[in-house]
Formats: sequence, structure tokens, C-alpha cells
Amino acid sequence: MTAPDALSASERELLMRAPRPRVALPVFRESASRRLPLAGNVRAVDRSDRPVYVVWELTLKCDLACRHCGSRAGAPRSDELSLDEALGVVRQLAELGVKEVTLIGGEAYLYEGWTQVIAAIRAHGMQSSLVTAGRGFDETRARAAKAAGLQTVSFSLDGNRATHDRLRALDGAYEAARSGMRVCRAIGLPFSVNTQVNRLSLPHLEHVFESLAEAGAHGWQIQLTVPAGRAADEPEVLLQPYDLLRLFPVLAELKQRAERARIKCLIGNNLGYFGPYDHVLRDLSPCGHSQSCQAGRLGLGIEANGDIKGCPSLPTDRWVGGNARERTLEEIWERSEPLRYNRDRTVDDLWGFCRSCYYADECRAGCTWMATSLFGRPGNNPYCHHRALELEKLGQRERVVQRTPAPGSPFDHGLFEIVLEPTAAPVANRQSR
Repeated sequence: MTAPDALSASERELLMRAPRPRVALPVFRESASRRLPLAGNVRAVDRSDRPVYVVWELTLKCDLACRHCGSRAGAPRSDELSLDEALGVVRQLAELGVKEVTLIGGEAYLYEGWTQVIAAIRAHGMQSSLVTAGRGFDETRARAAKAAGLQTVSFSLDGNRATHDRLRALDGAYEAARSGMRVCRAIGLPFSVNTQVNRLSLPHLEHVFESLAEAGAHGWQIQLTVPAGRAADEPEVLLQPYDLLRLFPVLAELKQRAERARIKCLIGNNLGYFGPYDHVLRDLSPCGHSQSCQAGRLGLGIEANGDIKGCPSLPTDRWVGGNARERTLEEIWERSEPLRYNRDRTVDDLWGFCRSCYYADECRAGCTWMATSLFGRPGNNPYCHHRALELEKLGQRERVVQRTPAPGSPFDHGLFEIVLEPTAAPVANRQSR
């Protein structure tokens, strides 16, 4: 099944040719002290919840400047962890009970000593993986990563050649990713693919599946493009909540095809929730259905300067709980308020549609990153299949409309509002809420 295009031919042509809204990279200054106040007590839940999976931004230095990058990567931070500091973080992660560490960037391979970090992760008994756009992941780097103990590489692939190159802002980016996959296959380094779904990539999901299956990928992770970082500069590229109605049947079919091809297909936490395909899409989750956000419960994010968050994608300004240079990871995990957020969140923290939803207590508005990137606060998430279906029964749908642009810093966002409108309503009849 091919996903129907959410754009007309003329709309697609305009978006494909649209100039970059911003060209300059962010300028980084050394971070202010992150010795944030910590709670005086440690509760039972703070010890029972432990980070199983960590995503670590090893550097923000990047050889691409992708137009949908949430961190606006390109230039390194001015105060990134030294190799000795990074190796100390590895030791603390193992002491916390972490099972897997995924290195990201920017491009992790542009961090001097990246293979030593991989080797340390493996020496401490943790699994090691890496995400790359693939531009510089040549045979030399692939062999070095494998020798260090890297267990799998995930290549970003976001559509056919023209769409991928447009989103990655570089002609040849698609072929570079495909070349990286061929190198990995030739040297026996397992690899997977990750894909962002937006209005440009939506009709090319079948192409991506066929490409990764032909290349020999063992896995495929799919998530929505979130209006954060550079993606917030081009809101017209984002899916609308009602586009989920055409997306989810396609995802379910592709996931079943992936299973038949023995390819592990994982659906990102921002793709939800509780619709008629949930049992198909979430069959690999511990409970077999959608769950609430696990940031600060099972997951941990690390920025390149040592800032610690419950999720690597969350905005820095509100969600950093401390810095690894100034506090131990155990102290930050157990006693920082931002990392405790999801341990303490209840239905009373929800608002809008999510507050009165049948699944409110189980879902709790799903992805914290999506809601925060839209509205500046979590608790109400219109990117929900169940919600779109319920509104469709009433002859309604939701659009998100950007009212305030993003300022232009890593992990930033603008502000959107929800517009509730009759299905296929004329513009004059639309009303905001």
C-alpha cells in the first residue's frame, strides 16, 4: 500500500523548491552553571525507575545541516565533554544499570575519540549503537567502529532520492547513506534504518521499506517529524493531525511486511495512540500497546556538554536536570525535578482533549517532546490516531497553526495553536479553540 500524498502536485513542487528559512548555524557560548537545585529526599520510585536506554549526543558538530534537525546541528558546542570526561560518564551509566547507549550528534564520528567511547561502553557490558546520516561513514570509519565493538549502525533515510536530499539539504545525501549501508553489509557490521515522516516523505514510505530490505537492514524505526529546531522553521512540511488517518493503515501494512521479511520494525513514541492498529504497531512493546512517555523513567538523554535530560530531544531550557561535570548521574537521576516529571505526572496534569480522553490515565498525552514543541508545555497532544478518529466521527478535524516562530537555538520551538474545524470546511467557517 502506498500512502496517499497529503500535498497536491503544485504544493509538493513549491515545498521541494522552497529556500531555507535560515542559513546561519547557531553560535554556542559556554553554558552557565548547571548546578541546579536537587530534592533533598530520594523516593522509592526514584530508585525503582532506572535508565535502561540512553541516547547520547556526543557532539553537535555535523557535516550536514538538515532542514528538519531538532538540534540545529552543524557547529560543535563550545564546551563539549573531553574524552576523559566522556569516559567517566560511561562508567557512571554502567553503575546506573544502563543496558544500551546510542551515540548521536551532530555526527558522532566527528568527535575525537568516538571509537574509544564505543570501546568503553562495550567494556562496561552495555550494548552500543550509533545513528548517522552517513555522509562520512566510509569503510575506514565503519571498520574502526566495528573493531571498537559497535553492534549496529542506524542510517537516516527519509524518502526517495529527491525528497531525502531536499530534507538533508545536500545533493548526494541519499547516495551517501546508501553507500554507508553497502559498506556495513560488506564488512559484516549490522545496520538498520530510521525514517522521519512528514508531508514530503509520507508518499515514499514504501520506497524506503523496499530500499532498506534490498540493502539488508535488520531494523526500521519510524517517527514523526516534530516542530522543533529547524523543523519549526518550515511548519508547512509537517504532517497535520488529520494526516494520521491516511498514515496509520499504511504503517500497519508496512510493519507486517517487515515482519515477513524478518526486519524488526519499531514505531517511535511520538506516533500514537490506541487506534485500531495499535496492537500491530506496538506488538514489540512490553505491554503490547501504546504507553505514556518514558523520559526519566526508562530513558535518559545526554547533551554534548554533559547536560542531562530525561529525553535527548526535549528543549534544554526547561528539561535539563543537571550537568555531569557538577553532579553525579545518580544524583541527577534520582533528585532532579525535570527528570522526575514523568514519575509524578497524573491525569490532573493533562489539558484539552487529552484530559477527558478514555485513555488519559494510561497514555497521559503520549510524547512529552511533541506537546512541548507545539504548545510550550506538555499534557495535550493532537498527534493521536484515536483522537483523529474520534473527531472524524463528529465530522471534525484539528489543524495546528504556528503563531510564534522558533528563536533559532538548538532544541528550540515556536508556539502553535489548535484549530478545530469541520471536515473539509471552507476557510471562512474555521474557528479556533
